Amino acid sequence: MKIEQTKLSGVVIIEPTVYTDQRGYFFECYHFKKFAAAGIDVQFVQDNQSKSARNTVRGLHYQINPGQGKLIRVVSGEIFDVAVDIRWDSPTFSQWVGVRLSADNKKQFFIPVGFAHGFCVVSDVAEVHYKCTDYYSPSDERGIIWNDPQVAIEWPVEQPILSARDQQLPAFNQIERDFDFGGVQAGV
Repeated sequence: MKIEQTKLSGVVIIEPTVYTDQRGYFFECYHFKKFAAAGIDVQFVQDNQSKSARNTVRGLHYQINPGQGKLIRVVSGEIFDVAVDIRWDSPTFSQWVGVRLSADNKKQFFIPVGFAHGFCVVSDVAEVHYKCTDYYSPSDERGIIWNDPQVAIEWPVEQPILSARDQQLPAFNQIERDFDFGGVQAGV
Protein backbone atom coordinates (compact mmCIF):
# COMPACT_ATOMS: atom_id res chain seq x y z
CA MET A 1 0.00 0.00 0.00
CA LYS A 2 1.26 3.46 -0.93
CA ILE A 3 0.14 6.61 0.88
CA GLU A 4 0.32 9.94 -0.95
CA GLN A 5 0.10 13.04 1.22
CA THR A 6 -1.86 15.96 -0.22
CA LYS A 7 -1.46 19.69 0.43
CA LEU A 8 -4.25 19.39 3.03
CA SER A 9 -2.96 17.98 6.30
CA GLY A 10 -4.56 14.59 7.02
CA VAL A 11 -6.11 14.15 3.58
CA VAL A 12 -4.36 11.27 1.80
CA ILE A 13 -4.62 9.18 -1.34
CA ILE A 14 -4.20 5.46 -0.79
CA GLU A 15 -3.04 3.13 -3.53
CA PRO A 16 -3.48 -0.49 -2.47
CA THR A 17 -1.22 -3.32 -3.53
CA VAL A 18 -3.19 -5.25 -6.15
CA TYR A 19 -2.46 -8.89 -6.93
CA THR A 20 -3.53 -9.98 -10.41
CA ASP A 21 -3.46 -13.24 -12.28
CA GLN A 22 -5.52 -15.09 -14.90
CA ARG A 23 -8.48 -15.23 -12.49
CA GLY A 24 -8.67 -11.49 -11.93
CA TYR A 25 -7.39 -9.47 -8.98
CA PHE A 26 -7.31 -9.25 -5.19
CA PHE A 27 -6.51 -6.39 -2.83
CA GLU A 28 -7.13 -5.38 0.76
CA CYS A 29 -9.34 -2.31 0.66
CA TYR A 30 -9.06 -1.88 4.43
CA HIS A 31 -6.74 -3.31 7.07
CA PHE A 32 -6.87 -1.50 10.43
CA LYS A 33 -3.26 -2.16 11.48
CA LYS A 34 -1.81 -1.12 8.11
CA PHE A 35 -3.95 2.02 7.95
CA ALA A 36 -3.06 2.91 11.56
CA ALA A 37 0.64 2.47 10.79
CA ALA A 38 0.14 4.93 7.91
CA GLY A 39 -1.42 7.50 10.26
CA ILE A 40 -5.09 6.69 9.61
CA ASP A 41 -5.85 5.54 13.13
CA VAL A 42 -9.63 5.93 13.20
CA GLN A 43 -12.57 3.68 13.86
CA PHE A 44 -15.15 3.33 11.11
CA VAL A 45 -18.73 2.77 12.26
CA GLN A 46 -20.86 3.06 9.11
CA ASP A 47 -20.50 2.08 5.44
CA ASN A 48 -22.44 3.81 2.65
CA GLN A 49 -22.76 3.18 -1.07
CA SER A 50 -24.24 5.33 -3.83
CA LYS A 51 -24.86 4.88 -7.54
CA SER A 52 -24.97 7.97 -9.75
CA ALA A 53 -25.17 8.91 -13.42
CA ARG A 54 -22.60 10.89 -15.42
CA ASN A 55 -22.35 14.58 -14.45
CA THR A 56 -23.93 14.03 -11.04
CA VAL A 57 -22.35 16.21 -8.37
CA ARG A 58 -22.92 15.14 -4.77
CA GLY A 59 -21.81 17.63 -2.15
CA LEU A 60 -20.15 19.51 -0.75
CA HIS A 61 -21.24 17.89 2.53
CA TYR A 62 -19.89 17.69 6.06
CA GLN A 63 -21.14 16.88 9.54
CA ILE A 64 -20.54 18.69 12.81
CA ASN A 65 -20.32 17.66 16.46
CA PRO A 66 -18.12 15.63 16.28
CA GLY A 67 -17.75 15.51 12.49
CA GLN A 68 -17.34 12.59 10.14
CA GLY A 69 -14.20 11.27 8.48
CA LYS A 70 -14.55 9.24 5.28
CA LEU A 71 -12.61 6.61 3.36
CA ILE A 72 -13.88 6.70 -0.23
CA ARG A 73 -13.41 4.22 -3.06
CA VAL A 74 -15.14 3.48 -6.35
CA VAL A 75 -16.64 0.04 -7.00
CA SER A 76 -17.57 0.74 -10.63
CA GLY A 77 -16.98 3.70 -12.93
CA GLU A 78 -14.97 6.84 -12.15
CA ILE A 79 -15.39 10.00 -10.10
CA PHE A 80 -13.54 13.23 -9.39
CA ASP A 81 -13.48 13.35 -5.59
CA VAL A 82 -12.88 16.56 -3.61
CA ALA A 83 -12.02 17.58 -0.04
CA VAL A 84 -12.30 21.21 1.15
CA ASP A 85 -10.60 22.36 4.35
CA ILE A 86 -13.20 23.93 6.66
CA ARG A 87 -11.04 24.04 9.81
CA TRP A 88 -11.29 27.74 10.75
CA ASP A 89 -7.73 28.07 12.12
CA SER A 90 -6.02 25.90 9.48
CA PRO A 91 -3.32 27.40 7.25
CA THR A 92 -5.10 25.73 4.31
CA PHE A 93 -8.59 26.93 5.29
CA SER A 94 -10.89 27.09 2.21
CA GLN A 95 -8.39 25.23 0.00
CA TRP A 96 -9.36 22.06 -1.84
CA VAL A 97 -7.73 18.99 -3.29
CA GLY A 98 -9.19 16.57 -5.82
CA VAL A 99 -8.36 13.12 -7.12
CA ARG A 100 -9.78 10.77 -9.73
CA LEU A 101 -10.93 7.53 -8.17
CA SER A 102 -12.02 4.63 -10.34
CA ALA A 103 -12.72 0.93 -10.29
CA ASP A 104 -9.68 0.59 -12.56
CA ASN A 105 -7.11 2.53 -10.50
CA LYS A 106 -8.52 1.22 -7.16
CA LYS A 107 -7.24 4.33 -5.34
CA GLN A 108 -8.92 5.44 -2.15
CA PHE A 109 -9.26 8.89 -0.61
CA PHE A 110 -9.16 9.44 3.14
CA ILE A 111 -10.81 12.66 4.30
CA PRO A 112 -10.62 13.22 8.06
CA VAL A 113 -12.99 15.24 10.21
CA GLY A 114 -12.78 18.96 9.41
CA PHE A 115 -13.31 18.78 5.67
CA ALA A 116 -16.27 19.11 3.34
CA HIS A 117 -16.58 16.32 0.76
CA GLY A 118 -18.09 16.07 -2.69
CA PHE A 119 -17.67 14.25 -5.96
CA CYS A 120 -18.58 14.40 -9.63
CA VAL A 121 -19.26 11.33 -11.79
CA VAL A 122 -17.11 11.33 -14.95
CA SER A 123 -18.08 7.88 -16.29
CA ASP A 124 -21.52 6.83 -17.55
CA VAL A 125 -22.35 5.51 -14.07
CA ALA A 126 -20.35 5.21 -10.86
CA GLU A 127 -20.86 3.26 -7.67
CA VAL A 128 -19.10 4.82 -4.70
CA HIS A 129 -18.48 3.11 -1.38
CA TYR A 130 -17.32 4.96 1.70
CA LYS A 131 -16.62 4.17 5.30
CA CYS A 132 -17.50 6.79 7.94
CA THR A 133 -15.99 7.51 11.36
CA ASP A 134 -19.33 8.54 12.87
CA TYR A 135 -22.97 7.78 12.26
CA TYR A 136 -25.00 9.94 9.91
CA SER A 137 -26.95 12.55 11.85
CA PRO A 138 -29.46 14.63 9.86
CA SER A 139 -29.42 17.44 12.45
CA ASP A 140 -25.61 17.72 12.19
CA GLU A 141 -25.42 17.70 8.40
CA ARG A 142 -24.15 20.85 6.72
CA GLY A 143 -22.95 21.79 3.24
CA ILE A 144 -21.42 24.31 0.86
CA ILE A 145 -22.66 25.05 -2.66
CA TRP A 146 -20.68 22.97 -5.17
CA ASN A 147 -19.59 25.91 -7.37
CA ASP A 148 -18.65 28.42 -4.70
CA PRO A 149 -16.34 31.07 -6.25
CA GLN A 150 -14.23 31.45 -3.10
CA VAL A 151 -13.34 27.75 -3.08
CA ALA A 152 -13.13 27.65 -6.92
CA ILE A 153 -13.08 23.88 -7.45
CA GLU A 154 -12.14 22.93 -11.01
CA TRP A 155 -14.97 20.44 -11.55
CA PRO A 156 -14.82 18.37 -14.77
CA VAL A 157 -18.50 19.06 -15.54
CA GLU A 158 -20.34 21.92 -17.23
CA GLN A 159 -23.97 21.04 -16.54
CA PRO A 160 -24.14 19.12 -13.27
CA ILE A 161 -27.03 17.03 -12.05
CA LEU A 162 -27.72 18.16 -8.49
CA SER A 163 -30.25 17.23 -5.83
CA ALA A 164 -32.73 19.92 -4.83
CA ARG A 165 -31.02 20.11 -1.43
CA ASP A 166 -27.53 20.53 -2.91
CA GLN A 167 -28.77 23.36 -5.14
CA GLN A 168 -29.77 25.29 -1.99
CA LEU A 169 -26.54 24.92 0.00
CA PRO A 170 -24.96 28.16 1.26
CA ALA A 171 -21.85 29.85 -0.09
CA PHE A 172 -18.58 29.15 1.70
CA ASN A 173 -18.52 32.55 3.39
CA GLN A 174 -22.04 31.93 4.74
CA ILE A 175 -21.42 28.66 6.57
CA GLU A 176 -22.08 28.86 10.28
CA ARG A 177 -19.26 28.62 12.76
CA ASP A 178 -21.21 26.15 14.87
CA PHE A 179 -18.69 23.38 15.28
CA ASP A 180 -15.40 22.34 16.83
CA PHE A 181 -13.33 19.69 15.09
CA GLY A 182 -11.18 18.42 17.94
CA GLY A 183 -9.41 21.58 18.96
CA VAL A 184 -9.76 23.59 15.76
CA GLN A 185 -12.56 25.77 17.06
CA ALA A 186 -15.07 27.80 15.22
CA GLY A 187 -14.17 31.32 16.24
CA VAL A 188 -16.29 34.40 15.77
